[in-house]
Parts: sequence; C-alpha cells; structure tokens
Amino acid sequence: MTSEGGIARRRDIAAYIRSLGSRDQERVTSSVHALVTIGPDATLLLIAGLGRKDRGTRLGIISALAEIRDPRAVPALGGVLRDGSSEVRWQASIALGEIADPRASAYLLSSLRDSDKYVRYGSARALAKIGYVPAGDEERAWYFAGTQEWDRLRGIGHAALDPLFNLLRDRDNEVRARAIRTIGEIGDPAAGPVLLRAMGDEDRQVRWEAVLASQACGVSPGEMPRALLARPRTTKSPLVAGFLNFMLPGLGYGYLGKWWGIMIFQIDITVTVWLFKIGGEFVTYLILLTLYFALAIHAWYITKIMPEDPP
Repeated sequence: MTSEGGIARRRDIAAYIRSLGSRDQERVTSSVHALVTIGPDATLLLIAGLGRKDRGTRLGIISALAEIRDPRAVPALGGVLRDGSSEVRWQASIALGEIADPRASAYLLSSLRDSDKYVRYGSARALAKIGYVPAGDEERAWYFAGTQEWDRLRGIGHAALDPLFNLLRDRDNEVRARAIRTIGEIGDPAAGPVLLRAMGDEDRQVRWEAVLASQACGVSPGEMPRALLARPRTTKSPLVAGFLNFMLPGLGYGYLGKWWGIMIFQIDITVTVWLFKIGGEFVTYLILLTLYFALAIHAWYITKIMPEDPP
C-alpha cells in the first residue's frame, strides 16, 4: 500500500478524494487539508467528484473547495444546491459564500426558496458575505425569511407573504408555527386559503396557530372546521388490535397504549403453564383459545369506541 507520505509527494489528488469517504474523521480532515494545500490544481478533480454517491465524500469535497476558493467551482457548487441531501446543500451554500464570487448570487437567491431552514440560512449568510444587498421589499422578504427575522418580515407586510408561505414546507414544526403566527400578525386576507390548508398540518400546534391567524386575516369561522377535517388521523386499527390480542394476549392493549397490556401478557404465561400442569394439552388449548378470542373481541371493541386524538 502506498504510504500517506508517498501520496503527498506525488500529489495524488484522486487518492485524497477517495479518503474523504473514510469513517476516520482524522483521516478526512487530513485529506481536506492536503487538498487545500495543493490548491487550485485540485479543483477540476474535486468538481468531478461532486457526482459521487457517498454523502460524506461530497461534503469533504465541498469543504476543500470552500477553502481553496477557486471561482471555477462556482457553477458546480450552484448545481449542488439541488442535491437530495440538505446537509450537502447547506455545505454548498457555505462554500459559495467563502469563494465570494458575485456569480454565486443567482444560485443563492434561488436557494433562499429551499424547504430546509439550514440551507436557507446558509444561503442568506453567503449572500451577505458576497456583498449582496436586497433590492426592494420582495427580495428583502426572501432574505429575512432565510435568516428567520420575524419582526422584519412582519414590517414588510404583504410582500412577505410568499416567503412566509414557503416556510410552511419546512419539516421543522416550530418554523411552520412561527411563520403562520407572523402571517397572522400581518393580517392580510390574501393569506386566507393558505391558512385554511395549514389547518390540515400534521402538527397540532401548527394547526392551532393557523386557526388564530385565520381570524386575524378575515377567514370565516364557518370554514375552519371543514379545513381541520383534513388533518392526519392517528386512530388505531380495531382489526390490528384484535389480531395482536388473539396471537399474544396483552400485545393488542400495548398497541393501544394501555399500560396494563404487559400485565395481561405476564398473566397469560402464568395461566398457560398452570393449565398445562392441571388439565393437560387439550383442556389448555380449549380454554386458552376461548380466552384469546374474548380478548381479541375486547381489544377490537375498545378500539372502535376510542375517541380521536384532539385536533
């Protein structure tokens, strides 16, 4: 095997790039440092490596490009802002800010519309490093949505609605809830349809914020219950509860969140052993099958009458 020193002497860029996928973080750090030391001569091979499947390798490549600061990497990094990994997109936005080439602005402005808060924030900070100054309320609103400056967004008013609507795509329920609250503080009736759709959100707090904001935006109270009906349901399946209780008594109750399901399971084991000793195999199976069937019916019944989780 070629030694690390031999690789360094031959400036084996490809070998360093392969090392970026290592689980050994010290090795990864050393490889990034070596690539940065090589400098712009490594840029083209690093760009070619951005297509690798391993996410860790892509992150390492972008880290190296960020420190080399070669403007030739800007278009490739701009393309990476569409990567399927939010961590990779975030790293690419940071790298574009470090390179600080004005051509990166177009890519980063588009990335302010990303569905991930880290990518949006990284893009906004990168734009600031490049020296970008928003032109007009709409651009300012997208920028402040990226940095999550809620007071500034509220002050912009109507022009901030589209950026705030975009935040409702974020996987973080706190971001969605805060965006809806800000929409309510703006109080623009144009937000009504979006707020009604938000009442079908998977998160209970987001739904409640949408109800409060809807009132501030002039939504008719009569429309809200129908909108809330679209929320995801969390009811349990009666058939599943019954089947589990028949196969393993107590397990069906556990599926329903009943703490005493484990007690039923333990009692079943004790009773089974006792019946085998007292009555034999035939009597045991006859009694247990009857008992299991009754427990299955009971689990099915209590599931049917369980209320839905509150909206």
